[in-house]
Amino acid sequence: MFDVDVWQEIFSTIKKNKLRTFLTGFSVAWGIFMLMILLGSGNGLQNGVTQQFSNNSINIMWLWTGDTSIPFEGMKEGRTIKFNNADYDYLKDKGENLENVSSRYYLPGTIMYTYKNEYGSFETSSCHPALLGMEKVNVISGRFINDLDMSDFRKVIVIGDNIKKALFKEEDPIGKYVKLNSVPFKVIGVTFDKDRRNERTSYIPVTTAQRIFNGADRVHTFAVTTKMVKTVEEAEAITDKVREGLAKRHKFDPTDKKAMGSFNMLAQYIRTMKIFQAIKLFVWIIGIGTLIAGIVGVSNIMLILVKERTREIGIRKALGATPSSVIGLVLLESILITTVAGYLGLMVGVGIMEAINYGLEQSLAAGGGDRMFFLNPTVDFTTAITSMVILIVSGALAGYLPARKAANVKPIEALRDEN
Repeated sequence: MFDVDVWQEIFSTIKKNKLRTFLTGFSVAWGIFMLMILLGSGNGLQNGVTQQFSNNSINIMWLWTGDTSIPFEGMKEGRTIKFNNADYDYLKDKGENLENVSSRYYLPGTIMYTYKNEYGSFETSSCHPALLGMEKVNVISGRFINDLDMSDFRKVIVIGDNIKKALFKEEDPIGKYVKLNSVPFKVIGVTFDKDRRNERTSYIPVTTAQRIFNGADRVHTFAVTTKMVKTVEEAEAITDKVREGLAKRHKFDPTDKKAMGSFNMLAQYIRTMKIFQAIKLFVWIIGIGTLIAGIVGVSNIMLILVKERTREIGIRKALGATPSSVIGLVLLESILITTVAGYLGLMVGVGIMEAINYGLEQSLAAGGGDRMFFLNPTVDFTTAITSMVILIVSGALAGYLPARKAANVKPIEALRDEN
């Protein structure tokens, strides 16, 4: 394999057919280049969409109520369904395949926040302590709501970073009191949302919100986390089970989507991941198909070269060259062309995706990509190595048939060849 004479002959042949070798190599390089671009783009899209799911637990489900649209057990449609605290206890204690539960009572009207001479209107979310992990609330100072806050109806509040800057400026808000519609709440924590969606949101205990803002035991929505499952059918079965339980409690048809709405993120996540699996398979099929087209070109070129060198091969065999040495010569030339061209195509493809990734990282660092759906469009090392192995094997296969043809050339017939 490391015979200097053999390699000199291969390079001499390539030098004599520069244009043909270039065009052949270009087809191979283009095939693996497109494979890298397609795989990188697919990874970038998948990473971006997955990032959007990371803002909450992927197994979170939201539930809300409305008016019935289907008559049920003698009752007419148009009834308003209302959740209450007893439903929270039901979901927490008896909800099958449920892990954590948090209810929410929406505060009526516009809530005005005031601190000294500063004021502003911000979003107020009433919740249970479990919401911290469910919606991945990032507390950067102080603490989040706890069980004692709930049971003692404490007037405590966790404010968003934007609220802190608007009301407290450079002052540390922890332990200070901010008024919500003239009702003082003690600041116990500050949150930060890197996606800037909840910067202007504060959190208070739902029990306190119900008592102070005349909510009685009213609950508007539930956030629950479900058991992790692997199929859409299993995720939707959990949703159906919850719907059936709450429908029985409030006497409405479980199939009535207007009486109770729901959104199961886990089912949506599984569907999305399946789509990306299909996209990856499609990309590999297209990329390998393009690569095969280039390899076929290499094989055709090698057949032409064998045809042109029939007399030379005949002389070699007449002088004692073995069939394996002839096969090795053709195979080495085929593998050399495909490997070098493929490596260049791979490097250019990976380089372009790395450059795009660098640009995206700079955009994120500058704060310009908060809702970016295309992240880290790179190709991992394992994929690159796999592609090169496929390429080398393909190069060997491309040269094998021409090599076998060359090895089967009979010296006498070859010497009679006029080409």
